[in-house]
Amino acid sequence: MGDLTLPGAGEASGSTDKAPVASFSALPSVDRLLGQPAIAECVAAHGQALVKRAINDELTAQREALRAGGAVAPLPMLVASVERRLGALVAPTLRRVINLTGTVIHTNLGRALLAEEAIEEVARAMRGYAALEYDIEGGGRGDRDDLVDGLLRELTGAQAATVVNNNAAAVLLALAALAAKKEVLVSRGELIEIGGAFRMPDIMRTAGCRLVEVGTTNRTHAHDFESAIGPRTGLIVKAHTSNYAVQGFTASVDDATLAKIAHAHGLPYMVDLGSGALLDLTRFGLPKEPLPQESLAAGADVVTFSGDKLLGGPQAGIVVGTTAAIARIKSHPLKRALRLSKMTLAALEATLRIYRSGHRLDERLPTLALLSRPASDIRAVAERLLAAVQAFAGESFVVHVEPCASQIGSGALPVDRLPSFAVHVASRSRRGGRALEQLARRLRAAPVPVLGRIGDDALWLDCRTLLAQDEATLVAQLAPAQP
Repeated sequence: MGDLTLPGAGEASGSTDKAPVASFSALPSVDRLLGQPAIAECVAAHGQALVKRAINDELTAQREALRAGGAVAPLPMLVASVERRLGALVAPTLRRVINLTGTVIHTNLGRALLAEEAIEEVARAMRGYAALEYDIEGGGRGDRDDLVDGLLRELTGAQAATVVNNNAAAVLLALAALAAKKEVLVSRGELIEIGGAFRMPDIMRTAGCRLVEVGTTNRTHAHDFESAIGPRTGLIVKAHTSNYAVQGFTASVDDATLAKIAHAHGLPYMVDLGSGALLDLTRFGLPKEPLPQESLAAGADVVTFSGDKLLGGPQAGIVVGTTAAIARIKSHPLKRALRLSKMTLAALEATLRIYRSGHRLDERLPTLALLSRPASDIRAVAERLLAAVQAFAGESFVVHVEPCASQIGSGALPVDRLPSFAVHVASRSRRGGRALEQLARRLRAAPVPVLGRIGDDALWLDCRTLLAQDEATLVAQLAPAQP
C-alpha cells in the first residue's frame, strides 16, 4: 500500500499551489460577505441562492489570483466584484442594443419594431386568460386563425387566410399541402437563398416536392412554363427575389400570365412575396414593393409573406388565398406544429388593425417611420452627436457628419438605398483598420451596446436607425467617466 500524502498547509486537495495559509485565511467567508449591507440588498432583490453563486465564483477567482502570486483584494473591492458578477447573472441574454448600422429591418437585431398598440396588446394577453381558441358566442372551441382572418381578408382581398411561425414555414406548409409528391415549376432566376441558409430547392425537397427549373437565370418566358408542364406537375410558384436583383438583359413572367397558364392546366398558382408590404410604399417616398393584394387580383391562389418585415409586425408567416387552397393548407398536419402563440397573434392583430384604420400609419408603425424618416431630421441627429462621439473616440480620430445610404434590410428591395447621414469616424493613422476595430469594440462594450458599420476606412454611425428614446442613453454612454 502506497503512502497517503495529505495536502500541506494552504493547499487544496488535488492542487499544486504553494500559497501560505495566511493568504487563504485572509479571504472573507461566504457568511461575512452575505452580511455586508450592499450584498444584503442584493439578497433581498434576487434571492440568496443566486447571490451565493456570485460570491463563490468571486472567491474562486480570488484563490486563483493568490495561487498566481497576487494579493487579497480589499473587502469593498470584493463586494463590488460580487455585485458585478450578480449583475451578469441576472442580465438577460437578449440584450437591448443601439442600432447605428443604418439597416432598418435588421434580421440579426430582431427585424421590425412593434407599434406601441401591439406591445400593449401582447402585455394584456399575457397578464390574464384570453379567448385564443374559444368561441365566446357559441360557447365552444374556436379557431385561433379567426383572430386575424377577417382583417387579412379585408386588407388583401383574399377569400381566406391562415398564419404560421414565419414565411419559411408558410412556404413549406403550402408546398407540402398543395404539391407533395408532385413537380413544382419555378423560374431558375427565382431559386432564392436568403439569410440563415433558407434555400428554395431545400424547402421543396423537405416538403416532398420535386423542383423543376424553368427558363434561364436571367430570362424566363411563358412558353418555358407551358412546355414544362407534365402529368406530374402539381403547382407553379413565383418567388420574389430576396437580397439580390437580376438586372440587364432580363425577362420574367407576370402573375396574371402565370395564373392563367396554371389554371388552364388545372393547377394552383402560388406567390412567395417574402417581405410582404400591405400598402403602396411610394406614398411615403419609398421604392415600389409588390403587394399581396396585387398578386391575388392577378389570379394567384396562394400568396405568402412575412409579418416582421415591411408589414412592421411580429414574426409570422401569413398565407392568403382562395377558400379551397387555404382549406387544404389548414388541414395539413404541419399546420398545428407551426401555429402561432397568443403573444404573436395579439401583436399581429393589433398591427393589422392599424392598417385597417389607415390613420397616421407613418407615425404609429415604427418601421415605416424609420424608413420614411426625412434626411434633414437624420442630419440634425448626427450633428447633435458629433461632439460626444469625438470626445469618446479621442484625438487620434477625425469625426464629422457625412451623407450615406441606409438599407431597408431583410431582403426587401435589395438594390434600393435610402439617403441618410452618419457620424463618420476615420483614424488619423495610416494603419487605421485596427484602431477602428478597437473603437467599434469599445462601443459594443457599452452597457447598452452601440452597433455601427465599418467600411471605406471609416466607422459609420448611421443615424437613420437611432431611436428617439435611445439618443440620451447614447450620449450618456459616450461621456467620459467621472473620477
